[in-house]
Amino acid sequence: MHVPDGFINAPVSAVTGVVAAGAIAVSLRGARRELDERTAPLAGLVAAFIFAVQMLNFPVAAGTSGHLLGGALAAILVGPYTGVLCVSVVLLMQGILFADGGLTALGVNITDMAIVTTVVSYALFRGLVKVLPRTRRSITVASFVAALLSVPAAAVAFTLIYAVGGTTDIAVTKVATAMIGVHVLIGIGEAVITALTVGAVVAVRPDLVYGARGLQQRLKLRVNGELVDTPASPAATAEPVPVAARSSHRKVWITGLVTSLVLAGFVSFYASTSPDGLEKVAKDKGIDAKAEKHATEDSSPLAGYGVKDVSDARVSGGLAGVIGVGVTIVAGTGIFWALRRRRTSDASPTSLPEGV
Repeated sequence: MHVPDGFINAPVSAVTGVVAAGAIAVSLRGARRELDERTAPLAGLVAAFIFAVQMLNFPVAAGTSGHLLGGALAAILVGPYTGVLCVSVVLLMQGILFADGGLTALGVNITDMAIVTTVVSYALFRGLVKVLPRTRRSITVASFVAALLSVPAAAVAFTLIYAVGGTTDIAVTKVATAMIGVHVLIGIGEAVITALTVGAVVAVRPDLVYGARGLQQRLKLRVNGELVDTPASPAATAEPVPVAARSSHRKVWITGLVTSLVLAGFVSFYASTSPDGLEKVAKDKGIDAKAEKHATEDSSPLAGYGVKDVSDARVSGGLAGVIGVGVTIVAGTGIFWALRRRRTSDASPTSLPEGV
């Protein structure tokens, strides 16, 4: 789904750049309300995890692969505003350091992969959790459905952008059919990864999952050797209580970081080498006829997800992945801690006039 330079003309690229900048500005303000001392470090980790998992292309059809977009995962774990920022940080790192996604197309990519996926998935997620029982399983199910539908939504968004600003004369109906078809399949992989990740975090620290805030469980009583829920009557003395955490925040963070490093530094070597959904459609339909060379392809030492001058492909790709995770988590955590500190300073009481 990373759109390269040349697919979309300059005027539409500029407009999407304005849209992306506006959405990021709104998200910076909204993220202040979502972040606290526990979730600010988690948000940086989520960005790094999305970067790592996006390196793991999985096969979806003959000669086609897909990878995580991450909007649904980020929105559910850390909130929709923070989610937009998480994916945007990843796209910025990929575009500048790894020559993945055009620099002139950065607005297109943020609009499509960060904004559309996050907004669509979180709206669906919130709608589902309102009608489903407020349980851990419901959170996981809602995550699966929201992530599944967010990917074809992004494909539709790209098709609309192409219809307005595409640089090749390819029928929009052909582009729409091909893009939506393949990205429905990719959405299944997105849904599985998102549901497994959200489910894993909810199982140990539900209080860290933004979409699970308010998740409660009824106190249980042991009756004849079996645990049963307390009566759900107004007169019941036992009220529902927050779901307890099963692991410390530090353990969750360390586990997430180690997982990200292993995925990017080792598992990524075994990822599918087939072109992803957009690349395949662009080649088959001729959309890539006017694709341009990336501006940092020759200058960045990490272009193409490999370390320049390291001849061993396994070592080169692994080092690039580890560096990418490190840079992303540092950049993301720095941004989110700054927002957290800004929220704290904004919320602090102003000094009273002398003598009051």
